[in-house]
Amino acid sequence: MTMKTKRFDKLLHRQAKADTRFAAALLREGVDAMLSGDMETGKTILRDYIKATVGFEKLGEAIDTPPKSLIRMFGPQGNPQAKNLLSVIAYLQKQAGLQLHVTG
Repeated sequence: MTMKTKRFDKLLHRQAKADTRFAAALLREGVDAMLSGDMETGKTILRDYIKATVGFEKLGEAIDTPPKSLIRMFGPQGNPQAKNLLSVIAYLQKQAGLQLHVTG
């Protein structure tokens, strides 16, 4: 990871912590990307969202999944099962006070 990428990650995390609307938009964008078939982008956005908001430790505790498994699931080689992914999204929605809906 380059210095520029690290700075961007920190900026993204600061913005998500400071602005709930930004964080909500990040969550929506990650889920939208996955629903559109772009799993890699969706995983990346959700990984950043998780890091900036609840963290992998708290998420793992909440959904009874080891944090390291979650980190791998949202990593570049990760291939989340639907059950795990839906548990994560349900928890993230609840924590953010959002309810995402699929529309046609």
